[in-house]
Amino acid sequence: MTSPSLDLAQKQILVCDDEPHLREMVAEYLSERGYAVSEAPNADEMAKLLETLEPALIILDVNMPGTDGLTALRNLRASSTVPVIMLTAASEVVDRIVGLEMGADDYVGKPVDLRELEARIKAALRRQTFAGAEQQQKDRQTGTVPFGPCRLDLDGAKLYASTGDEIAITAMEFSLLRVFAENRGRVLNRDQLLEQAHDKGWEPFDRSIDLRISRLRRKIEMNPTKPETIRTVRGIGYVFD
Repeated sequence: MTSPSLDLAQKQILVCDDEPHLREMVAEYLSERGYAVSEAPNADEMAKLLETLEPALIILDVNMPGTDGLTALRNLRASSTVPVIMLTAASEVVDRIVGLEMGADDYVGKPVDLRELEARIKAALRRQTFAGAEQQQKDRQTGTVPFGPCRLDLDGAKLYASTGDEIAITAMEFSLLRVFAENRGRVLNRDQLLEQAHDKGWEPFDRSIDLRISRLRRKIEMNPTKPETIRTVRGIGYVFD
């Protein structure tokens, strides 16, 4: 399998830290190296940004007033697999261990060495890129794509539960799942879904797309009221993680 390239152009990095000087220093350093950088002074502001922003990686401080970084990480991992690098005090070994156990991808001690931080960002993004490419290769080889606990058989146009039992889906539901499978990790608006699903009977701004996705969620999500597989990106559309 050909190794995927790591194109840093337009890679969005979100820096969440309550120290303005550190945020600005990291943002300036990464911007000069081709990254697009957004800043959040605390976990609440980070959560608001994530309603519309889809970063390639998050740099998250552990010790912040209000919601601390470990709590923010736990909340984040309930719905996202975005790579997270934690910033910790050099002496806080426990924070590093707990962070890694909770799903952090790496950590950097304070005071921050910017060259080390950049190297760890590249490594995390590279792992994410390779993992995605390997999963896509596996999907092509098996002809199936995982959707939460279910699997979609692309060749047979069938959806199977984790038990192996077939789940009844309509032709349009299969088309929507296929479009999501072909655009893993990409946010799609309603027009794009309508166009790529090739159902010419739909009106261009037909909101029934929301109803159809709601029905799909009842079939593929562990908890349809808190979807983790096909997520809503507020003000834009939907994304399949």
